[in-house]
Amino acid sequence: MKIRSATFIKSAIHPPDYPPQGPPEIAFAGRSNVGKSSLINRLVNRKRLVKTSNTPGRTQMLNFFEINENLIFTDLPGYGYAKVPERVKKNWGPMIETYLSTRPTLKGVVVILDIRRTPSAEDRDLFGWLYSGAIPFLPVLTKTDKLSKMQRQKHHKAAADLLGVQPADLLLFSAKTGEGREALWAEIGNLLEEDE
Repeated sequence: MKIRSATFIKSAIHPPDYPPQGPPEIAFAGRSNVGKSSLINRLVNRKRLVKTSNTPGRTQMLNFFEINENLIFTDLPGYGYAKVPERVKKNWGPMIETYLSTRPTLKGVVVILDIRRTPSAEDRDLFGWLYSGAIPFLPVLTKTDKLSKMQRQKHHKAAADLLGVQPADLLLFSAKTGEGREALWAEIGNLLEEDE
């Protein structure tokens, strides 16, 4: 996809504060520090559209970005980071569930997992919740550049088995090298077309 424009719109917690409904939306979900911000930046060929941080748990609101004036990316807060205050963690679940289950313009969720880590109970819970809510999603394994070819194959198959999907349905992605960028854009395009 050729990116002509990519701009931050706003951050929000509650539905009345979301941007007005308009273009289709794709959400990005995953554990804290899984590389969501880096993945989005690579997808839109911008280095700093989404702020990256070495400190997990930085994103604590829904962040909306307009791409090419006809698509919205929504960056969801990461889950599973122990050092985030308990009151903040309690708000995350309802905030994310409300957005995912009530936003009419949401067309799918890119679920991001670190290929080096075994999918957690929270990752599997998210998969199950999206399945049960019939919300389309694309599972992506990031940070593939950090493993050897043999390690990648092993981790790819193990993650697919644990998540109950075919390895071919679990995209490989590297924000560093750009591997998987075109494949992920193609899958996002399929989600948008299916809805039409």
